[in-house]
Amino acid sequence: MVQAIAQFGLDLDPPSQYDLRETLMKCEYARTKSELKEREVEKGKHGCSLMTDAWTDLKRRSIMNLVTHCSEGVSFIKSKETSDTPHTSEMTFNLVEKTIEELGVEHVVQVVNDNALNNMGAKDLLKVKRPKIFWSSCVTHTINLMLQGIGNLAKFKNIIDQAKAFTIFVYGHHRTLECMRSFTKKREIIRLGVTRFSSQFLTLQSLVDKADSLRKMVFSSKWDEIKDVHSKKGKDATAIILNKPFWKGVNLCIKVFEPLVTVLRLVDGDARPSMGFLYGEIVKAKK
Repeated sequence: MVQAIAQFGLDLDPPSQYDLRETLMKCEYARTKSELKEREVEKGKHGCSLMTDAWTDLKRRSIMNLVTHCSEGVSFIKSKETSDTPHTSEMTFNLVEKTIEELGVEHVVQVVNDNALNNMGAKDLLKVKRPKIFWSSCVTHTINLMLQGIGNLAKFKNIIDQAKAFTIFVYGHHRTLECMRSFTKKREIIRLGVTRFSSQFLTLQSLVDKADSLRKMVFSSKWDEIKDVHSKKGKDATAIILNKPFWKGVNLCIKVFEPLVTVLRLVDGDARPSMGFLYGEIVKAKK
């Protein structure tokens, strides 16, 4: 926008607030609608999926988005604030049912949502009202729940809690954080994935990659000179890095989590359509 203004020169007459809110907005709306005509044709030929997604904005308002998906891509339908409405199965079902009627029942092949209890209840209601429409659970959310379930098993939870305790201690004090970065050549331990549980896997993987550097760190005089290292949490953090069973457990966690995280990355990525690769990766994960 700034470049376009600069190219125009000094005589640019900026649009008024009325133009932005009314005239230009209506033109942009009409242009967008015309670009969606191809998707309307595609929807008429092959049908579409209806996807819902609930989230909370920065003002703590609860929002429900509804979009359609067909072979031509994703189209936004509407967004509804639901802050003052209990998120019951009936509310979700009524919102989905109303949208299905607006789109045309004959055009909707399936509804996709996550596995929250209210959505599962809405699924049962839809089966009764619309038995020919599939209700599919979100693959990302389903795999995330699988990772959560595995991570809550005692054998894995203990290792994850130890890794968490170490990273919280290091990142909780500026001197320990500076010390860690100097030994890892400014590479971070914590790595973020598409979900909290994939982030845990990536952080464990990151710890293994930096294991030698972290061992050298806790043996160094620079680490020993830090006051916080001699607190109980500091001693526990040092003991974790020097604990051989901990590293053995980390490697086991990575081995178990990796096949599911591979599927999670595949289904949550935007680089390429994933359906053609999904079945093979799920078979690998099962094995």
